[in-house]
Amino acid sequence: MMRLLIFALFCLVVNMPHARAEGAVARTLKVGTMEREYTIYRPVKADKSKPASVVIMLHGGFGTPAQAEEAYGWNALADQQGFVVVYPEGKSRSWNAGGECCGKANKNNVDDVWFLTQLIEQLATDENISLKNIYIAGMSNGAAMAYRYACEGEYPVAAIGAVAGSFAYACPKLHAPVSVVEIHGTDDQHVPLAGGKGSKSLTPINWLGVDQTLDVFRQSDHCKSPVANQKGKAHWSISMCEKGVKVLLITIDGAKHQWPGSKERTGWLAKLLPLDPPMQRFNTTQTLWNFFASSQSQ
Repeated sequence: MMRLLIFALFCLVVNMPHARAEGAVARTLKVGTMEREYTIYRPVKADKSKPASVVIMLHGGFGTPAQAEEAYGWNALADQQGFVVVYPEGKSRSWNAGGECCGKANKNNVDDVWFLTQLIEQLATDENISLKNIYIAGMSNGAAMAYRYACEGEYPVAAIGAVAGSFAYACPKLHAPVSVVEIHGTDDQHVPLAGGKGSKSLTPINWLGVDQTLDVFRQSDHCKSPVANQKGKAHWSISMCEKGVKVLLITIDGAKHQWPGSKERTGWLAKLLPLDPPMQRFNTTQTLWNFFASSQSQ
């Protein structure tokens, strides 16, 4: 009963409207019989006269493009670095990431792989993005969707950045070599680091362990053994692979199900929901962009 009450409150808070950032533009895309929505932010530095790198940011389950735009700080970083940011919207605040993940998008078998493929095609036509420098970032359900696109997507992506996510199904083989960075809290009780069902999860997904997920990439990309080091509470383990591809795992001691460095939700509703406050000593967005930039094709 308590879980159902929490679920209802969670749906209420994430469906509250969020203000769109200045300079961001809402757009639609017809995908089959569905009207899909996304928000695009193009900074002044990203002139359309030359191909621009793009970060496609997939919100978490029950999230929205506006919430991801507000919380994670991608637009400010885009202003500095001159890349385009795109925030697609999952159907019913969810992504069909395969297996039992997640929500109504999974239940209704929404083809989100095809949506992202069509989105990339439209961005290439309308926004002059570089097809060699496509990066997909995602949180939780969005991270699982990023993994699925890396496995099945038609367009090769240069890198994916997954936060608090894992594969929700068994990917047979990667579509193409791709660099990947995963940032994960050791105390995540929604998507456990070791895999299995999360004790605080609102869905009964049996997640693949994060190391098992990354092994799919290490094997497909023909990687060397990981080299580990530690920076404070963050443990870094990187594998160098063929064709300049990299696989990086960053685990953060004591971190739960969160995007470290993001804005914390506030207010009385936030106190009632199963939201883990993000630690502020680690800048996830900057770390992902540094990894993406190191994977750029010239």
